[in-house]
Amino acid sequence: MDTKEIIDLDRRHVWHPCTQEKDHESLPPIPIDRGEGVYLIDTEGNRYIDGVSSWWVNVFGHSHPRLNRALQKQASRVAHHIFAGFTHEPGVELAARLCAKAPAKLEKVFYTDNGSAAVEAALKMSFQYWQQAGEPGKTRFLSITEAYHGETVGALSVGGCDLYREVYRPLLLEGFQVQGPDCFRCPHGQSRESCDAQCFDAMESLVAAEHGRIAGIIIEPLIQGAAGMRIFPPVYLRKLRALCDRYGVHYIADEIAVGFGRTGKMFANEHAAVAPDIMCLSKGITGGYMPLAAVLTTDEIYQVFYDDYQSLKAFLHSHSYSGNPLACAVAVEVLNIFDEENILEGLTPKMDLLEANRERFEALPHAGEFRRCGMVAAVEMVQEKKGKTPYPWQERRGYQAFQAALKKGALLRPLGNVVYFMPPLTIPEEDLQRLLDIAYEAIVEVTD
Repeated sequence: MDTKEIIDLDRRHVWHPCTQEKDHESLPPIPIDRGEGVYLIDTEGNRYIDGVSSWWVNVFGHSHPRLNRALQKQASRVAHHIFAGFTHEPGVELAARLCAKAPAKLEKVFYTDNGSAAVEAALKMSFQYWQQAGEPGKTRFLSITEAYHGETVGALSVGGCDLYREVYRPLLLEGFQVQGPDCFRCPHGQSRESCDAQCFDAMESLVAAEHGRIAGIIIEPLIQGAAGMRIFPPVYLRKLRALCDRYGVHYIADEIAVGFGRTGKMFANEHAAVAPDIMCLSKGITGGYMPLAAVLTTDEIYQVFYDDYQSLKAFLHSHSYSGNPLACAVAVEVLNIFDEENILEGLTPKMDLLEANRERFEALPHAGEFRRCGMVAAVEMVQEKKGKTPYPWQERRGYQAFQAALKKGALLRPLGNVVYFMPPLTIPEEDLQRLLDIAYEAIVEVTD
């Protein structure tokens, strides 16, 4: 097909995710022909730096030779088989290696096929644990404002971004929510570098009062992604772990977006030196090749489900593609690449390069803050800098920046007024600088 035919068929039959389709009247979807490293190449030969890792999944670039080979090798053996009552080498190897890399005490792996599904499984796992552990009153979950944990009903119920959930509110499960950290507009006048997470007081007060009804607390560690890459300090997680221990509540870590090196460490919880009771993983787990997710948990939780069948304590949760061999084989190779190519150790100069651009961005009259955690950075555009006044959302400054960056050769998909960077970890420094330059020019263009 030529470019026109692809676009015509797309407009006639395809409904894209998280998209107002009417926007495609003025900016048609771009047909991608292939990927090479950090670049996506369209059917007209235009090249775009994938500055958002294609929705945060791509960690080593497109069409990676090692991942290609791993996929091909597994496809020649078996593409998929039922995972109930059967198992396979890549599935067990991946589980063992994830547990070895995860924060301490996470020893069991339950596979699902996407991030939202992992969150659903984690919530059900926590809920059922308490029902079978003699505390049936623990039926609700606690989350923080502006949280994002996926878009299925259970995941939306513990979310906090009204943009995604307001219309569905009548469908959602009842739970608790407290004000989360907002370090850019900190009500306590503190800074990320020196605060003691005074904002945690709201969480502590609610849990002290309601812990008898709370099964678990779910949080995106260190970075609230869909909220605009809100970054908060590790002390918040240390306080959360201690609070959960004090009151007998599960700490559920949603590392779907921040795992696999995004924060500069394999998992974000490592920055706080704490381990969750349940951890959800997806996105980068297969390097952007295959849908796969995993829920890691402790042997203590697992044992509450382990009994004779007649006890009806089994975790009766399933997905047709649970433990897909193709996905598991690619995920094993992702871990091999991390280990054998010293990926995490090689991030330092790239993180330094991101940091070196802080002053340039923050000098812009409409850049309220440049924030960074590991290989994730963001620039929040503001209408008025001194008061940190946001642009009206109706003006769609981020969407304008997206359009401007496309013309210059970069894929950026801003979150509201926040232009962010989450490129593949293997991005060469010269491409990273070019990405930053394009974003700078785009921001100037749409805020001038």
